[in-house]
Amino acid sequence: MRIGTDRIGVFDVSETRGSERQELVTIPVTGMTCASCVRRVERVLSKGEGVASASVNFATETAAVEYDPSKTSPDDLIGTIERAGYGTDVHETAFGVTGMTCASCVGRVERALKKIPGVLEASVNLASEKATVRYLAGEVEPRDLEKAVEGAGYGVVREGEAEAYAEDAHEKEYRKLRNNFLVAAALTALILAGSLPMMLGFMPPIPMGWLNLGLLALATPVQFWAGWRFYRGAYAALKHGQANMNTLVAVGTSAAYLYSAAATLAPQLFAGRAEVYFDTSALIITLILLGRLLEARAKGRTNEAIKKLAGLQAKTARVLRGGEEVDVPVEGVAAGDVVVVRPGEKVPVDGRVISGESAVDESMITGESIPVTKRPGDEVIGATINASGSFRFRATKVGKDTALSQIIRMVEEAQGSKAPIQRLADRISGVFVPVVMSLAAVTFFVWLLFGPEPAFTLALLNFVAVLIIACPCAMGLATPTSIM
Repeated sequence: MRIGTDRIGVFDVSETRGSERQELVTIPVTGMTCASCVRRVERVLSKGEGVASASVNFATETAAVEYDPSKTSPDDLIGTIERAGYGTDVHETAFGVTGMTCASCVGRVERALKKIPGVLEASVNLASEKATVRYLAGEVEPRDLEKAVEGAGYGVVREGEAEAYAEDAHEKEYRKLRNNFLVAAALTALILAGSLPMMLGFMPPIPMGWLNLGLLALATPVQFWAGWRFYRGAYAALKHGQANMNTLVAVGTSAAYLYSAAATLAPQLFAGRAEVYFDTSALIITLILLGRLLEARAKGRTNEAIKKLAGLQAKTARVLRGGEEVDVPVEGVAAGDVVVVRPGEKVPVDGRVISGESAVDESMITGESIPVTKRPGDEVIGATINASGSFRFRATKVGKDTALSQIIRMVEEAQGSKAPIQRLADRISGVFVPVVMSLAAVTFFVWLLFGPEPAFTLALLNFVAVLIIACPCAMGLATPTSIM
């Protein structure tokens, strides 16, 4: 009996062999032509370590493999099939993910994607806000990936909309964060100025009750307007039974604010004169908003290199069609077309010169500022500039196969890849938040039960201190920023 969805893909298998847990994966196989191909694929799969059984269906061109996930993986099985001389239909897609704020969010999105039957690998990059997923074609649909991300509490930007959306969203987010920070910083400065006499042990020039009311009025917009994003993020995580950095900030600052508000509006509830800590909650929110502002600024610049590279590409090409020179979009150039390049024009695609002679500026590829002479038989690279003369060349690589497109793809992959320290941060943050919440709760009750008077005040202060100081802002912000 299988436990999972009714889609073909990766399933848990309820029966176990000894203490081993078995899973079943269905892999599309291409290139089989007869029954002997079926037997060969079954044979090589069955010999793999950790494989309990393998069954290949020639009609559906699929291989159903039962395996031990502790000894092998779908990627290993795919490699076995390919080494046997057959193909596997594995697709890769990338899409934008919105709403992530720290490394904990990255881990949550990756786990949600990897749970989908048929997903082989999922990598999420916080800096570029992009998810890259490898999956078995026919077993996973793009909509399945979107549902998984949305179910984890985050938004999805589809591939065709990603560039325009990212640019607009980053600009809006930066402006909103800047406004939140500036207002919060101004109000926090006033709160600190009003709290300074109490910090230094002086009596303020106005009655304490009125001063606290003024501080409450200043701290409220900082807490619930400038800091609203933390409540929203904490609620989104709570809906899925999880906690993240927003949870720590929301709980910690709310505890300090609400305690201070109660001490201001109902001082009779506290024995003696209760202290207020509006400066603590406001300053924490302001500093974290500053970190978010710097992060948003950094994110807005992550795609500049790719945009500059893409801007080097020629927009049109002059191609010989039916004996005449015709201007076509560069996307319309096919391999084998004869392309004409005149002085001062960009070379539209990669190819080999068949007639003419010219000097070509290849500095965008080689960094060498001196133009290189091109004669028949020499290779030319798309996006380089024809300095003088004219020539004709036969297109050999077009579209995604050109050198420029490959450079852009490598830059994108580099942005989406993770350094070892970043992977470590992702793993740590997955358990960091619940551990910190637990330690904060223990700290509160220990100080409340065994601490000196005023026990409740000291317990609350230490509770807030653990939440805020242990907040993984630094890990979620510094790691992707340094990687960029």
